[in-house]
Amino acid sequence: MTDGEFRLCDVSLDRSFRGRDARTDREHDLAIGALLERNTFMPHGHSRGPYRLRIEVAEERLALHIADENGAHVASHHLSLTPFRRLLRDYTRICENYYDALRHPGPERLEAIDMGRHGIHNEASELLKEHLSAKVSVDNDTARRLFTLIYALLARNTPRRILSS
Repeated sequence: MTDGEFRLCDVSLDRSFRGRDARTDREHDLAIGALLERNTFMPHGHSRGPYRLRIEVAEERLALHIADENGAHVASHHLSLTPFRRLLRDYTRICENYYDALRHPGPERLEAIDMGRHGIHNEASELLKEHLSAKVSVDNDTARRLFTLIYALLARNTPRRILSS
């Protein structure tokens, strides 16, 4: 088996979004494009990829449904959002500050905000890797892009308290 088989060939998010946000749409589209271009995704105990991933929120839990490229179910993984709440709240705030700073540019301010955003993103992707590790192995870049997609999904499809509490 080649490493290319341990990859995602399709990623979809629950599309029952409550609202539309052009910024979140753009991040979502960029993350999916980058994720599909290059990723490492290895479900434990399964030896034939590539894989399709569907991400949704079910009863305030994150549900990741994995299928093979033909759509046959491989595994589902449900994650509590509780360990991610602080990071989601911090990431939401820093993204809002970043978009605000874009309207009132100042290179030092943008750079500082972007460094903070990058740090939170790294911490969140490490936490995601840790929580996925029982069922799926992913590399750092894949975890970062998956966190971006999860953030986009939660920012649009969940009660506001998940991102702000």
